[in-house]
Amino acid sequence: MDEQALLGLNPNADADFRQRALAYFEQLKISQDAWQVCAEALAQSIYSDDHIKFFCFQVLEHQIKFKYSELTEVQQQLIRETLITWLQAQMLNPQPEKTFIRNKAAQVFALLFVTEYLTKWPKFFFDILSVVDLNPRGVDMYLRILMAVDAELVDRDVVHTSEASYYFALTFEARRNTLLKDTMREQCIPSLVESWYQILQNYQYNNSELTCQCLEVVGAYVSWIDLSLIANERFINMLLGHMSVEVLREEACDCLFEIVNKGMDPIDKTKLVESLCQVLQSAGLFSIDQEDDVDFLARFSKLVNGMGQALIASWTKLIKNGDMKSAQDTLQAIEAKVALMLQLLIHEDDDISSNIIGFCYDYLHILKQLSALSDQQKANVEAIMLAVMKKLTYDEEYNFENEGEDEAMFVEYRKQLKLLLDRLAQVSPELLLASVRRVFNTTLQNWQTTRFMEVEVAIRLLYMLAEALPVSHGAHFSGDVTKATALQDMMRTLVTSGVSAYQHTSVTLEFFETVVRYEKFFAVEPQHIPTVLMAFLDHRGLRHTSPKVRSRTAYLFSRFVKSLNKQMNPFIEDVLNRIQDLLELSPPENGYQALLSSDDQLFIYETAGVLIVNSEYSAERKQALMRNLLTPLMEKFKVLLEKLMMAQDEDRQMALADCLNHAVGFASRTSKAFSNKQTVKQCGCSEVYLDCLQTFLPALSCPLQKEVLRSGVRTFLHRMIICLEEEVLPFIPSASEHMLKDCEAKDLQEFIPLINQITAKFKTQVSPFLQQMFMPLLHAIFEVLLLPAEENDQSAALEKQMLRRSYFAFLQTVTGSGMSEVIANQGAENVERVLFTVIQGAVDYPDPIAQKTCFIILSKLVELWGGKDGPVGFADFVYKHIVPACFLAPLKQTFDLADAQTVLALSECAVTLKTIHLKR
Repeated sequence: MDEQALLGLNPNADADFRQRALAYFEQLKISQDAWQVCAEALAQSIYSDDHIKFFCFQVLEHQIKFKYSELTEVQQQLIRETLITWLQAQMLNPQPEKTFIRNKAAQVFALLFVTEYLTKWPKFFFDILSVVDLNPRGVDMYLRILMAVDAELVDRDVVHTSEASYYFALTFEARRNTLLKDTMREQCIPSLVESWYQILQNYQYNNSELTCQCLEVVGAYVSWIDLSLIANERFINMLLGHMSVEVLREEACDCLFEIVNKGMDPIDKTKLVESLCQVLQSAGLFSIDQEDDVDFLARFSKLVNGMGQALIASWTKLIKNGDMKSAQDTLQAIEAKVALMLQLLIHEDDDISSNIIGFCYDYLHILKQLSALSDQQKANVEAIMLAVMKKLTYDEEYNFENEGEDEAMFVEYRKQLKLLLDRLAQVSPELLLASVRRVFNTTLQNWQTTRFMEVEVAIRLLYMLAEALPVSHGAHFSGDVTKATALQDMMRTLVTSGVSAYQHTSVTLEFFETVVRYEKFFAVEPQHIPTVLMAFLDHRGLRHTSPKVRSRTAYLFSRFVKSLNKQMNPFIEDVLNRIQDLLELSPPENGYQALLSSDDQLFIYETAGVLIVNSEYSAERKQALMRNLLTPLMEKFKVLLEKLMMAQDEDRQMALADCLNHAVGFASRTSKAFSNKQTVKQCGCSEVYLDCLQTFLPALSCPLQKEVLRSGVRTFLHRMIICLEEEVLPFIPSASEHMLKDCEAKDLQEFIPLINQITAKFKTQVSPFLQQMFMPLLHAIFEVLLLPAEENDQSAALEKQMLRRSYFAFLQTVTGSGMSEVIANQGAENVERVLFTVIQGAVDYPDPIAQKTCFIILSKLVELWGGKDGPVGFADFVYKHIVPACFLAPLKQTFDLADAQTVLALSECAVTLKTIHLKR
């Protein structure tokens, strides 16, 4: 072997050496006999370096995986002998191999197993067992090989290239794996199970590592072998014995979980679970101590969850089969586990609690199906409810300012608890409402002296009721009088108690989330609106010390105002005055940190727009207010644009361009209050927006930071097409001309939807403009598409693909809007060029989305031009190019019918042929 190249296998080697080692590996993979050198190195223990040994196994792995069928009988025999020789050496070596080498060796053994077991090596396991006997190192390898074989047979992830080959590989592997498992069940599984029993018996007291490994193997195989081989007295007694041994009990728990999880007859399953429970209970495992080892309790909780869900699955099947007597017995068995379930659910460790939620959820599902609940069942429901309320509470350690992994896990855990709460509401909505009301009222009476987590959870529970007790369109305050009264009372308490002033971000945020969730309350009791508005607008909300609170409040305030626009009229001017300072555009040079980020300011501008537009003021007053809102933006924009033109430093240019972009974005956002031109006209605001347009358009001719500026102005134009309609049209030609200058793929890709919007909306009105700019736009597109790019530059290739799609989407819009004359009037040579690009798109590019669009364009053109009075030469083009394209495209190797988009492309291809048939 190339000793120099092997030096690069060391993780500490420099980049050149590592690169050389990588190249050497690739060379050995394609070499005919390099694997033999590696086999010899392993069999004779030539190298002591761990990384070289690992490397040799990798070469063998590649040979078995991809080139095994090319080997002769003798060579295949050599690989078998190499592995057995290496295995024998493991028991004699003074030091065991590193774990990563043993795992890789086990993978290679497993690959050879799936390749040879059915044909050439039926004694695979017997040969391994005869070598390892009960030698600890040999047993370790034997167990690792078993786990690797299970991974091949059960967890197999096929590396796939395309959907079709993936499907084929999957079905081939699935069939092969089924055959392997069937053959193993017949020929060797009983012997393997016996070997596991012997290993457990020999090592349970003196080698916990091997015992745990063996338990893991039993747990893995139990899902697909005959359960009676494991679920019998001698095995179960041994496993239950392990439950009392500290170093073994976690693995024993997992193993029992797999046994319980195995599909079987419902009556047998109930008997199995009950017999396990009796022994576990008599061993004292059913009384949970908070001080117990949490790692074990997490596994034990998973086991109890598995037993509970297994019993519930049995109950469901028995009910379905009409066996009421057995179903009743199983229900009693389930009820007997509820006390244990509650102990685990309420455990202070969230992992332990989380593991039992499935059982709890399914148990509530059973209760929901019963016609009446017994007193004990009602008590269980209440106990679960109290447990959920307690567990929803934040810990003292929760870091609100810098949320990390632990915090993210608690948020996920809370989502699971919410599902339980929703299920509780289905079982007993009255009880849930009464319990939440009790907790809420007690807490809010003394909120000043109560810990933040208790106040937060009280408000959170009220918030959660909105989803737990569903109604249509949030009408919580009408209909059922009891519920409406309870929720109304709690909301009144929430907004009048003063709890919005609580000095903790979690309580503040929960307050605002809840008032917005129950906005319909303020339609019933509008007298509370001023109180809540003040909370939003002062130090509790938009001026809070926490940026996180300010940011979320900006969004919630926008939602609150939108939902209550009918009730906002008396407060509009006051609110607009109070938010004035929050609307200021912060130029980069003023140096102070604004209260709100530009993203948050978007919501404030939208809110201001909504307040003005939905007010009961006259059109003149609305226009004046809108002008007051937008004029400062326009003035600042002009000043900043001049500064940008003169700026030399690139960082400063970027900062100024961002600020200009924000100004345009804020103006765009105010227009969201309008649904169409009619509403803009009614408010007398057309003139203000036209002024904005005239102010912003000069930015398009700025040679600096083009991408940022163009992006902002484009978005504004999109909005104005909706709000001002044809009043925008005079500005489009010059804007388009600027946007087509020095543009890149991304610019064009974003510009085309604007032209599509104009074309689809105004159709023949914009025909002259489209005819004028059609070829300049196409030249710009072709110029970018023809730019050379590096072969492996993925992002450039993707940008070109997206631009190509946008180009075809533009042609589709033009033809689909009944404006084919725009293309026809471009001169014969240009028309032909355009048509050939569409044919090329339909056939040559392996992009089914573009292909589908191209066939839509072709069928539309055939429909419009395919008759007797179509353009000269088009009939020829149909037969010489369109018809062949319809057959060439599906014949391409890249035309993958396992892909949904390709099927749609084929469908459009068929439509094109049908249209030709009808027209010709």
